[in-house]
This record gives sequence, C-alpha cells and structure tokens, in this order.
Amino acid sequence: MVNILGVKFHRVTMEQALEKVDSLMKEPGPQLIVTANTEMVMMANQDPLLFEIIRRSALVVPDGIGIVWASRILNCPLEERVPGVELMDKLLERSAEKGWRVFLLGAKPGIADQAAENAKKKYAKLNVVGTYHGYFTKEEEQELISRIKAAKPDLLFLALGVPKQEKWAAANLAKLGIPLAMGVGGSFEILAGTTKRAPKWMCRSGLEWLYRLIKEPWRIGRMMALPQFAILIMLEKMIVKGDLKDA
Repeated sequence: MVNILGVKFHRVTMEQALEKVDSLMKEPGPQLIVTANTEMVMMANQDPLLFEIIRRSALVVPDGIGIVWASRILNCPLEERVPGVELMDKLLERSAEKGWRVFLLGAKPGIADQAAENAKKKYAKLNVVGTYHGYFTKEEEQELISRIKAAKPDLLFLALGVPKQEKWAAANLAKLGIPLAMGVGGSFEILAGTTKRAPKWMCRSGLEWLYRLIKEPWRIGRMMALPQFAILIMLEKMIVKGDLKDA
C-alpha cells in the first residue's frame, strides 16, 4: 500500500488490478473498487465519510498522473497509472470472457443505454443485465434497488460522480447482494461516444487533465485542487526529510 496524504492506494499495474478483481469475485461481497485522482484525495481529506469509504475499499487504484507523481516524490512509487476508463473497459472484456453479469448505473438519461450497446458490439459475449440513468429521485430509488436486485449482476459500474457514487455504493451494496462495484465517473459518456477522450499521446504524457480543461473550461474551479495538492505533497516531503535529519 502507498499512502498519499492519508489516502491509501494499492501498488498494482493494470494487469495486477485485473487479477485482484478475479480474486475479489471469488470472495464474499460486497466489495468496492475506487479509482482515485488528486481531486478525490483532496476531497477525502475534507470529507471523513468519503475518506473512510476509500480506506475500506477492496481496491484503490491511481487514476490520475498526479497520484503517480506524488508517490515518486514521497519515495514510495506506484507501479503505474491505472486509468478508471481503461480499467472499466478491460473489466467489460473480462466480463464477456468469464460470463460475469454487468449493470450500468449513472450518467444522463440514455447514456448508459448507449454505452451498453457499444460495449456489447465491442464484446459480443458481454451480458449487460440492466441499465439506469443517474438522475433518479428518492422516490425512484427503491424501484431502482429492486430492479438491480432482480437483475443479479456480478459487477455494478457506477457513473454518479465523486463522491456520490462511492457513498451510494457504501449505503446500498449490502442490500443489493452484488459481489463487486466500481465508481467510474464520466466513463459512460466516453463509452457511449458522446465525449471524446484525450489523444493517446496526451494520455501517455500525463496531459489528459489539460485536454479536459480545454474542452470543458468550467472545470477550472475543480482544477484548483491540483496546485493545492502539489504544495501539500512538497510540504510532506520536507517534513519527512526533517524527521529523518532529526533522527
């Protein structure tokens, strides 16, 4: 495990994350996968419930390049970035291979349906047992829960945004009887084709955040978490160095 500002990450590659999922599927559930970036780490430090949910999660992977950078600065390097959208895609592929039943919950009306259709075209044997949009009301929630229970998915993808998706999972997974769930943020839009991901060279260079900011300038407020995160990481490094010198 690697500790980034109190939030613990598993030191795994993409392939090791997939192997971990294989193991989790064999364990008594429910279990939650968290894909965390710098913004989520900063949020967790202000939100005790989110912090505790992440701490108890079965698998926490570094979704953002900032997390990998921080781990190297703090001399506890993570293996690599494990982008949530890519992990979701590989889990859809694995679900098709292993016969896992999949449910997509979240995003605007129609997006989960289109994402499911595209996923089934890509992976012919994929069994999507249900979809539901993320704009359900409190009155609709019980019907949603009943629908998911009746569908009996093995894997639930939640695209409700952070921290709603993690908190919804923590509150409802036990009653749903689902072995495994994963928060995927805006990944349904990418799978549905309504949002384009950054070019591959930008993803490889760790500049996906810049592409998203250019495409969605309203994110500038949320992006302010990045410099704050960097400052805290450098301060932590200085404190650790100071402690070592004192020792």
